[in-house]
Amino acid sequence: MNTISELSKEQILRTLDDALEFAKGKTMKIAGQVFVSNLFFEDSTRTKISFDMAERKLGLEVIPFDTATSSVNKGETLYDTVKTLESIGVQLAVIRHSKNEFYRDLKGISIPVINAGDGTGNHPSQTMLDLMTIRQEFGDFRNLKIAIAGDIKHSRVANSFSDALRMLGAKVYVSGPREWFDVGSFMNGSYVDMDDLIPEVDVIMLLRIQHERHAQSFSTEEYLQRYGLTKAREQKMKPNAIIMHPAPVNRGVEIDSDLVECPRSRIFTQMENGVYARMAILKNTLEKNGYKFS
Repeated sequence: MNTISELSKEQILRTLDDALEFAKGKTMKIAGQVFVSNLFFEDSTRTKISFDMAERKLGLEVIPFDTATSSVNKGETLYDTVKTLESIGVQLAVIRHSKNEFYRDLKGISIPVINAGDGTGNHPSQTMLDLMTIRQEFGDFRNLKIAIAGDIKHSRVANSFSDALRMLGAKVYVSGPREWFDVGSFMNGSYVDMDDLIPEVDVIMLLRIQHERHAQSFSTEEYLQRYGLTKAREQKMKPNAIIMHPAPVNRGVEIDSDLVECPRSRIFTQMENGVYARMAILKNTLEKNGYKFS
């Protein structure tokens, strides 16, 4: 799976059904021996470890891959790296890469590839766990008002998440520094100032400021007061509204530190759900390619 847009509404809901079953304790194991490798060319904690955990829970054999000691440092292309693993016997690759749409360079690869994040483009497995978290909370997506706030311009999370939400019937709004928005769907009538947005939405998804992608940035206090979730703003949220964040969280920047684990927060629930959502993605990907589970 490279993008959420590859999936139909029915396929998304079916994957969420599987993820929710895993969360309730359902177990299954791959039939036979299947080797998978996680190729992360960008730093990661949650995504990498939860894919690793999901793979082991499904009985897959995880073949370690370390970019720091691999032949990519000698100039080997991504295609040749994956082709090498395929030739050696790896049967599925999970890849995170800084290049947008890196998967377009892998057209000669026969094994399935799961996109664990491509540049500022897409993050489909994060979207699936976020959708799972919302479904657990509200049961349905239709007519929910969901805000995505923060560094939209550089967020692969925002791209995948907003596409899926609209497909499922939710109303999507965005907020944050206007200079961090590209012209396009995000600014097509959906931008709302933070103070106007907060009392109206059922879900607020806060995004990390990607300092590594900015030449200049706001001060911590300035950003929190102008665009972040302060305690004063949290008190104006609907009674049943929830707080989400794909993490890592810049505490005291996108969100007041005291709100990270407040009763409204589902941030650590998202992390827990990451294992179950990725189990569902792996299961469906492998079944599509002829593998069996018991």
